[in-house]
Amino acid sequence: MPFPFFGDDKSKIAQMLATLPQTGRVEWIGIRPARREPLQSLIEVDVLTDARLEGDHARVKSGGKRQVTLLQHEHLAAVAGFLGQNGSVDPGRLRRNLVVSGLNLLALKNRRVQLGDEVILEITGECHPCSRMEEELGPGGYNAMRGHGGLTARIVQGGRLRVGDVVRMVEPAA
Repeated sequence: MPFPFFGDDKSKIAQMLATLPQTGRVEWIGIRPARREPLQSLIEVDVLTDARLEGDHARVKSGGKRQVTLLQHEHLAAVAGFLGQNGSVDPGRLRRNLVVSGLNLLALKNRRVQLGDEVILEITGECHPCSRMEEELGPGGYNAMRGHGGLTARIVQGGRLRVGDVVRMVEPAA
């Protein structure tokens, strides 16, 4: 019997990549009103189609690949552990817009996801840490975030987004 990752089993891999029956949950929403200001935690926000979260300072081009950033909730404890801290890191310190729990965000790369009843995002890539992580988290912050920086996304369809909204894959990205 051939190993499942070789030979004519490529279609099986594609099938597995397209299967994500789990749903997640929006745990945290944050916007930054101005450059280099702390993120403000929100309970709900309007998501503007092909633009940004309302109130966020980001100025993105139409069709931009980094209109919103997402972070895996389960990684907050891992980052704290790498920094020698107990508990988890406050998501506002990590400069991402949305924190999602309950499903592996990396499994959503190059896919479209629906958040709540209206919002659809196209996951466009990984959101690697920057040198600001050293400023925010202290020495080792950059390395603590490596592999845990989250994802970037383009806003395909806007709407109202709330903490507690369900997150689910809807289709592969175009």
